Amino acid sequence: MNSFLNLFQTIQNLLQYVIQVGLLATIIYTTLLFIKGNRAEPILIGIVITILGGWFFAHLLGLEVIQWILTKLPALMVFAMLIIFQPEIRRAFAEIGINPHRLIKGNKRVGETIDCLIEASYNLGAKHIGALIAIERDIGMRSYSESGVQINAPITAELLMTIFYPNTPLHDGAVVIKNGIILSASCFFPLTQTPLSRTLGTRHRAGIGITEETDSIVIIVSEEDGNVSVAKKGRLVKNIDKEKLRRHLINFLTKEKPKTTIQASSITPNEKMVF
Repeated sequence: MNSFLNLFQTIQNLLQYVIQVGLLATIIYTTLLFIKGNRAEPILIGIVITILGGWFFAHLLGLEVIQWILTKLPALMVFAMLIIFQPEIRRAFAEIGINPHRLIKGNKRVGETIDCLIEASYNLGAKHIGALIAIERDIGMRSYSESGVQINAPITAELLMTIFYPNTPLHDGAVVIKNGIILSASCFFPLTQTPLSRTLGTRHRAGIGITEETDSIVIIVSEEDGNVSVAKKGRLVKNIDKEKLRRHLINFLTKEKPKTTIQASSITPNEKMVF
């Protein structure tokens, strides 16, 4: 009887160990996957290098006070990380609370929306008219939408082009679209704090910034060169052509994959990094 109880206890302890290791591995992997490629990555690497490097030199030189401070520092860094990584943490909890069934309804409606977005974006680009268009997905953008002028009109390419036409009252700012409806125009988005190329202006920084806060897809039309870019999850693909933009929009606005097979050679290295 005792041997049976010992065996049961051993199996129970083993299962608890496996479950704990599995949970910790999942949490660590998910955290690393989440911060990979966004602005949290270099900050976290810098923090780790600073603490480890400081502790090594303090130990090497016998600086006991510095060693003691560095051993206590990780506990204090938890509060600092809550402040530094506030947008990423907020977006992560928002994504956890998302109902996976809340998707854009109706493939026909989504297809019409995508056609309007592509037509308007490249027509504006051909005329070197800047534009910033955010497509809301699962994380609500009400606070950003309410910062602009309410439109609540079905999306058309002509309406989008009219909104961004120079010197019109609504051309300065962003448009928010949800379920094929233009909710509002002349909206203000937060600027990304991630270091970017000096060639990218405020429009691109705002486009990247809103994708750090939400799971939206953002189309950016450059006023300077007329190029069209797309941003998601704090990352940017510049100078994208119509077909690649269509594939990205289909992939992220519907569950269906595009019917055309995407050849590896047709995707640039930057696009592989982005999505």
